[in-house]
Amino acid sequence: MKVVKSVLLIVPVLLLSCVTQTPPSGDFLAGKDAYESGDYETALREWRPLANQGSAYAQITVGMMYANGYGVPADDAEAVKWYRFAAEQGNAYAQFNLGMMYANGYGVPEDEDDAEAVKWFRLTAEQGNAGTQYYLGVMYDYGYGVPEDDAEAVKWYRLAAEQGNAYAQTKLGLAYDNGYGVPEDKVYAYMWYNLAASQGDGSAGSFKKMVAGRMSQSAIEEAQRLSRECVGRDYKDC
Repeated sequence: MKVVKSVLLIVPVLLLSCVTQTPPSGDFLAGKDAYESGDYETALREWRPLANQGSAYAQITVGMMYANGYGVPADDAEAVKWYRFAAEQGNAYAQFNLGMMYANGYGVPEDEDDAEAVKWFRLTAEQGNAGTQYYLGVMYDYGYGVPEDDAEAVKWYRLAAEQGNAYAQTKLGLAYDNGYGVPEDKVYAYMWYNLAASQGDGSAGSFKKMVAGRMSQSAIEEAQRLSRECVGRDYKDC
């Protein structure tokens, strides 16, 4: 194992702005207004009937309310129930949240967590979601729910990195730095660390300094040139 399971311990909070890009009804918007004013009980009263009627948007938000204890006592199992309703309709945000619940073991049987997380992450990742592509890479990287597979991890990290995901860019840097799933290449390790650090990932900055200490000045300059070219291509084909 290269890291402990805590890398996945992220609270599964769904940003409300994500689920309201195309709101399904005025009632849903009324719930959103109540939520944004801090009136969670009213928000839940607006959303629950819609969720019971099968609205995936409402099901996600009701799940979020239970996951975070907004307007109701926190109840992970109830959150999982509502996320699953929406996820089974193909909603990518619900699939991600459900995957996070399994990855963290929140509201699910202990013996079903990682493999089920991979299932839901994959569905979302295949829809092009960069954040979930990163998490699917993590699952392969450390063998959570799937056999450890560095090449498969690199595949998913690269897809996320090419969309500008800084954490995935750092992971690609580590892959090139250590020869995990790709040939060891300090120039490309520096390049990906540099790109991630420029987006604010502090760990990438530390890794960049370490790898620079093992590189010649000309190699560092080449990595910096590649970084500029990669940014110019919007992180594609780097």
